[in-house]
Amino acid sequence: MDQKLQDKLNKRIQEGTIRSLSLFDDFVDFYSNDYLGLSKLKNEVSEYSSYASSGSRLISGTSKESLDTERNLAYFFGVESALVYNSGYDANLGFFSSVPQKGDEVFYDEYIHASIRDGIRLSFASNFSFKHNDLKDLESRISKSTSIKYVVIESLYSMDGDISPLQKIADLCSRYNAFLIVDEAHACGVIGEEGKGFVSLLGLETSVFARVVTFGKAYGAHGACVLGAKNLIEYLINFSRSFIYTTALPPDSYSRILFTVLHPEITARQNRLEEIIKYFRDRIYPLVCSSDIISPIQSIRIGDIEKTKAISDKLQRLNIAVKPIFSPTVPIGNEGLRICLHAFNTEDQIDLLVNSLKDFIK
Repeated sequence: MDQKLQDKLNKRIQEGTIRSLSLFDDFVDFYSNDYLGLSKLKNEVSEYSSYASSGSRLISGTSKESLDTERNLAYFFGVESALVYNSGYDANLGFFSSVPQKGDEVFYDEYIHASIRDGIRLSFASNFSFKHNDLKDLESRISKSTSIKYVVIESLYSMDGDISPLQKIADLCSRYNAFLIVDEAHACGVIGEEGKGFVSLLGLETSVFARVVTFGKAYGAHGACVLGAKNLIEYLINFSRSFIYTTALPPDSYSRILFTVLHPEITARQNRLEEIIKYFRDRIYPLVCSSDIISPIQSIRIGDIEKTKAISDKLQRLNIAVKPIFSPTVPIGNEGLRICLHAFNTEDQIDLLVNSLKDFIK
């Protein structure tokens, strides 16, 4: 390997931020995105389904299951059309690399997901970040723009679990004729009636240009979709390279998506998750949690790499799986613990986690 690459790796090791793969069998789960526990549900696979799609969607990968799934997703989320991608990363990469054009301007929240940042970099549009959830900063930037404008946010942010001021951002975009794109990866399944997310909860379906919904988190499946107008989906089919040039999901994956998105237990599991979140937050005081009371992601800032790692290691020795979060995933100085709560967590597990955290952080 070239020495420049080894030097970068060595720097991570020296900083204490080197990443590695970990397996947490038989641990108490406070780290996964399986917020509703739907990944553990089994659904019957049709005997007529294939185990492979055999090609991209534009060749042989379009199946009855894929078309049925996209039609049902569009109806469920209240939009004209839906297009399923192989993952949320693929969806964001394909959308942002193809939709904003040269001369356009993209304004994105500084805490936006890496997949969106990568997609924006692949486009020929100019791009500018604005301060996290800061309406004044966003308005000061888009009000000066005379170009086609795209504003990109998450409805529920993946690291701190905080909520965007979606209604106010939608109002700003309407006032300044900007196209609003909302990534609902961590909100759908968890937030809103039947888990339809914040856009639906606020009735903003017609105010949002595009939504990205992923199925590998609360829905316990795989893949993602872009929701929007029929002509937008037609455009993506023709110009979104991460959709065009990849082998499609197998038919079983599409069946799994519908099985979980439309599952009759969604509301009951949402209610149980809300109980667990409230139970945790009532007991974690006086430790500071920066995330919202309805968020399954609860963040505790430590602000030091070594202390964060030490606390995480101590929790893992108790068979409690909590992931430490370091730079570059979060800014330097924002290191801490990202605690994911689930409908299947118990009050006893919460008590063990909270009591351990209070002891270790003290």
